[in-house]
Amino acid sequence: MKPETLFLKIVVCLIGITVLAMFIFVSPFIAYELAKGLDWLLVLFVIDLYASAIPFFVALYHTLRLLSYIDKNIAFSELSVRSLKYIKYCAFTFSMLYVSALPMFYLWAKGAGAPGVMLFGLVIILASIVIAVFASILQKLLKNAIDIKSENDLTV
Repeated sequence: MKPETLFLKIVVCLIGITVLAMFIFVSPFIAYELAKGLDWLLVLFVIDLYASAIPFFVALYHTLRLLSYIDKNIAFSELSVRSLKYIKYCAFTFSMLYVSALPMFYLWAKGAGAPGVMLFGLVIILASIVIAVFASILQKLLKNAIDIKSENDLTV
């Protein structure tokens, strides 16, 4: 295993473990506190929070697969393009889930008197959109490189 990809795999696993721990230990507390008043927007926020875990962990899984393709020297393959496509879709889905939760971030910020909460929601959206655009660009570049490689293989 190459040290660079090993480092990235460890970082991805640590991110996944941290987020999983947050969903196990912190999210139920937040869900309980927000759902006390049974305001329907806050209940939707909790549902949105748990729904966002699905594309997040799917994207982490495909990131690990992409790193394993790089380790196996098959980075320039359709498998890598497919993994990047899934990462792109997951990041876009994640951002759309948090865009739908933006009104709830606003209510939370208004009730707490902390405008930084709203900024936190916007940062999450911006970061996931940047990841989706970056994955899309890498997917197109990789697809073009694979096409050029296959053309060169045919001419030799």
